[in-house]
Amino acid sequence: MDIILVSHKRGRTWRVSLQPGNILGWVPVVLGFGLICATSFAVGYGVKAFNDRLPVDIYGMWAGELQQQRAEVARMREEVENNTQALARRLARLHAHVMRLDAAGSRLTEIANLDRGEFDFSQPPPLGGPESDNVGQPFSLDQVLASLDTFDRQLSDRERQMRVLEDLLLASRLQKEVKPSGWPVETGWISSSYGMRMDPFSGLRSFHAGVDFAGREGSDVLSVAAGIVTEVGERFGYGLLVEINHGNGYVTRYGHNSSAVVRIGDRVAKGQAVARIGSSGRSTGPHVHFEVLLNGRVVDPQQYIQAAR
Repeated sequence: MDIILVSHKRGRTWRVSLQPGNILGWVPVVLGFGLICATSFAVGYGVKAFNDRLPVDIYGMWAGELQQQRAEVARMREEVENNTQALARRLARLHAHVMRLDAAGSRLTEIANLDRGEFDFSQPPPLGGPESDNVGQPFSLDQVLASLDTFDRQLSDRERQMRVLEDLLLASRLQKEVKPSGWPVETGWISSSYGMRMDPFSGLRSFHAGVDFAGREGSDVLSVAAGIVTEVGERFGYGLLVEINHGNGYVTRYGHNSSAVVRIGDRVAKGQAVARIGSSGRSTGPHVHFEVLLNGRVVDPQQYIQAAR
């Protein structure tokens, strides 16, 4: 069998004679060519499949890594927010401590009659000094939190101590306010002392249970301590009497008044006007008969009069 190949471009022909002997010679060529084609097809298909699968794998890997990073960022953000909130709450507690200490310091300054200019709790304490060349490292967050804990404990201790001191000063102040001291008149002079004297009416020796303060008629009679008015009215020998109970066993009396400016049950402060100087009762002229009683017994007012001098 012959195969004729014709080339129209070159105008030539070829004759291939396929004899049984020649066919065996072409078999290896055909098989080699087929193997090459099959190998090329397999390699091309494998590369295409790999190229089609590679972006999907890389995207999945990147997506997982990105998800992990997002979760880590969210966790860190939550931790920072929690730490910030905890720090803010702690600072708020410290600020409340400082405000209470400022208030207590102001009250103590007022109670103790200290100089406000020297103890001004509305201003920070003055600080200063030359700059040091030995500059250390900044504090870490753990160190700051530890310092805040220590400062919080110190403020709590100081607050308790200042409360105790305030209670003591208040008790001392109240004790001073309810304990008689000072003169029952703004201006005047002592016309008769406590103790034995010559009676101005009988001329005989008699006991005088108080101190007489001569003054201008109608001027104020002052309470020498804080207390409650327990009596206002006429009493034999005293004329118009005002009596005040100061607690702790102390009672004061103010006699010979021309009029009273308080009523029974009124609460009076130290230095408050309770009556007007007069000459009612057994009296020779405008004055205040001043008595001090302690636990129901008359005592010498002189020690209380001099206590405020």
